[in-house]
Amino acid sequence: MIRDEAKKPAKTLNSGKAAAKGAKAAAAKPGKGVIAVAPPSFRRERALLKQGIWPVAGCDEAGRGPLAGPVVAAAVILDPARIPKGLDDSKRLSAEQREALFDKICKTSAFAVAVASPARIDRDNILRASLWALSRAVRALPEAPKHVFVDGRDRIDVDCACDAVIGGDGLVMSIAAASIVAKVTRDRLMCALAQDCPGYGFEQHKGYGVPEHLAALDRLGPSVHHRSLFAPVVAARRKHQPEIAIPAPDIFAEVTVVTSAEISLGL
Repeated sequence: MIRDEAKKPAKTLNSGKAAAKGAKAAAAKPGKGVIAVAPPSFRRERALLKQGIWPVAGCDEAGRGPLAGPVVAAAVILDPARIPKGLDDSKRLSAEQREALFDKICKTSAFAVAVASPARIDRDNILRASLWALSRAVRALPEAPKHVFVDGRDRIDVDCACDAVIGGDGLVMSIAAASIVAKVTRDRLMCALAQDCPGYGFEQHKGYGVPEHLAALDRLGPSVHHRSLFAPVVAARRKHQPEIAIPAPDIFAEVTVVTSAEISLGL
């Protein structure tokens, strides 16, 4: 029994060392449930550049889901020697980060923006309108690309090779840049619509179907900037049933391409 008691401190000491090693190892490794998300890379663009294929554009859109406002598509050709630091999927960035990167992209890259109005969305459906806007953005670039990467499952109608990359805004750097340009441009347009149609809160929710927007729709009925065939808008129209429908002008109906100079000036 004395020998057993004499061994106990040794066991306690060894257990303490093991615990310390375990704690040190745990500190060196990320905790369980923490997923490290790698930023988008320039790997795909660089591979094409090495083959002599350049310029290469990335394109993405913003605004498929909202009940109001346009879909905005952007195409960006990054300068390999002046890629802004911090490019990422626009959804992973704060509004302040997007604004700062937007300015850097505009200063260092070739880009173009195209807009599909609510009227086009109602006519063509949201998918076809989005693909149309993406194609228009690529065609509006100051220099025609020789290869295009587009976010999503669907390739677009362009005059060069095109690869659709699912989750591309988080994988391909030029698509990430396009996602930022499209998102910031659309957010600015929705703030402009908030002044044109006060009461809906467009400047806050950017047209998405949040409770505040649904309450405004129920209270005020649809505006000319709402997408007529989206279910909550249909329900609001049925409730209000205006006897005299004189549509106000859709400020996006004739605007399909926004120039880089206008974007840089915030117009």
